[in-house]
Amino acid sequence: MSQEPSNDTQLLLGRVLAPSGFINQGALLIEDGKLVFVGAEDELPGVYAGLPASQVTLTGGTLIPGFIDIHVHGGSGYDFMDAAPHVLDAITSFHCSQGTTAMLATTVTAPRDRLSEVLDHVHAYMQKEMPYAALEGVHLEGPFISPLWSGAQNPAHIAAPTTSWLESWEQQYPGLIRQLTLAPEREGALEVIAWLKQHQIIAALGHTNAAYEEVERAVEAGLHHAVHTFNAMTPLHHRQPGAVGAVLGDSRISAEIIADGIHVHPAAIQILAKIKQENNLVLITDAISAAGLEDGPYTLGDLPVLVHDGVARLEDGKTLAGSTLTMIRGFRYLVQTVGLSIEEASHAASGTPARLLGIDHRTGSLEAGKQADLLLLDEQLELQGVWVKGIQKLK
Repeated sequence: MSQEPSNDTQLLLGRVLAPSGFINQGALLIEDGKLVFVGAEDELPGVYAGLPASQVTLTGGTLIPGFIDIHVHGGSGYDFMDAAPHVLDAITSFHCSQGTTAMLATTVTAPRDRLSEVLDHVHAYMQKEMPYAALEGVHLEGPFISPLWSGAQNPAHIAAPTTSWLESWEQQYPGLIRQLTLAPEREGALEVIAWLKQHQIIAALGHTNAAYEEVERAVEAGLHHAVHTFNAMTPLHHRQPGAVGAVLGDSRISAEIIADGIHVHPAAIQILAKIKQENNLVLITDAISAAGLEDGPYTLGDLPVLVHDGVARLEDGKTLAGSTLTMIRGFRYLVQTVGLSIEEASHAASGTPARLLGIDHRTGSLEAGKQADLLLLDEQLELQGVWVKGIQKLK
């Protein structure tokens, strides 16, 4: 904390969600894009007592950490598979307006050259100042998935698991790939998972026909995450627990959930949340380009999608194709429909994804020394303000 406030110092007063719980008459001090004080208003250092009114915000609401979406394909009419700079600006701007302060650019199963192009664009974008939600890297959803559970991934582009692609990409773009979704039962998958663990990349199961035992072998190799739990994976049966049974039963596996009331019944989310209480539940959107727009025809990768009543499906009318969800809507659903506390929902939307990505030392919670990535909510949990690195993006 500086000795004297600067002209850029911001003081926010309101109900603050700190790591220890809510501070009802709380205060946040922001300097140089970071939180320099998080605590009770009456414990503010005296040097800040005389801040000009222009630098003090009486929020009248609740301040929580910004959301981190590790599984999102697009929004506002754009798809990360077409990752030109204006596309990345449009997607990160839209999701920032919905409470996301950091995210992973998520791909779909595609040819190697196409994936390389996405990595190249995202890498270049991340070298510059990012004006909206920060891209923290890339989540490769595929192409090493099961043809039996392709879902809304194009089966024509599914490839056999191999480390050769990954080694090439990692050499060219070190640290860019942060998560890889694959089917752990496929030949070569265990070797890929071990490679991912060695390179500190999240190894996640998804679009998988794996039996319970195959998932457990993968966990021993280094797999520790599950994408859009319950969707596109072998279900729970009392004699064949399947991938879902492994996700529920193994505390080493963190679990994503799409909390939109379409992909998963709220009762199933309640069960998952009760089991994944050790900060292992992760709220995601799995949003596609249609997020934020009207019903109509869209694409996911190179597959045509039709959105009706806000639900995205492939042309067959049956297969769900991502979502039109936003993080603030998913957050409200967890609290207002599923019954999680605001603290629990915040862990799922911010703290746990930050820990998974290894960025919890700088974001994901409201603590002195961390980036000022935060949100202002009203009593109905409607979004009233967004700050990314101390800069207010939504007023």
